[in-house]
Amino acid sequence: MNLAVTILIGLAVGAMVELILPGHDPAELFLAMLLGIIGALLARLFGAGWDWFEPGEPASFVSSILGAIIVLSIYGLLFRRRRPN
Repeated sequence: MNLAVTILIGLAVGAMVELILPGHDPAELFLAMLLGIIGALLARLFGAGWDWFEPGEPASFVSSILGAIIVLSIYGLLFRRRRPN
């Protein structure tokens, strides 16, 4: 899997997460896509760097998706707006 595919995976995951979750401002779409790309690239970097998989293996595809989801989840936990009850 080349770098362009990894970036597209992160872009898609970020867009899907932002569009699926309710109550989000559409202006946050760009940030979510950027965080998705960062997560996908980090997962690819660490996975290939620690010899868990080669860039062309299916595991690199799965790790890119999981990396994007993890980064978006961490951001959501740290910076989620609290709504009063």
